[in-house]
Amino acid sequence: MSWTYLVLAGLFEIGWPVGLKMAQEPSSRVTGVAVAVVFMATSGILLWLAQRQIPIGTAYAVWTGIGAAGTFLVGVFFYDDPASIARYLGVALIVSGVVILQLAH
Repeated sequence: MSWTYLVLAGLFEIGWPVGLKMAQEPSSRVTGVAVAVVFMATSGILLWLAQRQIPIGTAYAVWTGIGAAGTFLVGVFFYDDPASIARYLGVALIVSGVVILQLAH
């Protein structure tokens, strides 16, 4: 169950930078900040639950890896962030590191 909590925590980790991005527009500033706070709190609680069984270093690395890779993809697909082979390779290395950490656990 701890790994489920951790994966969910990583997925919720994607939501708070998106909320902060939404808050850049004056028309959605309050909504964006509210989205960021809710996702941040949910992600933190799920990470806390995961750390009951998963070592802190592994949990944190997996959590941030999922959040970083997911936020990168949201940025590319929904916010016109730049995409290149090198940037995709960098994300693939992050994902590979997360997989290795999970396998080595």
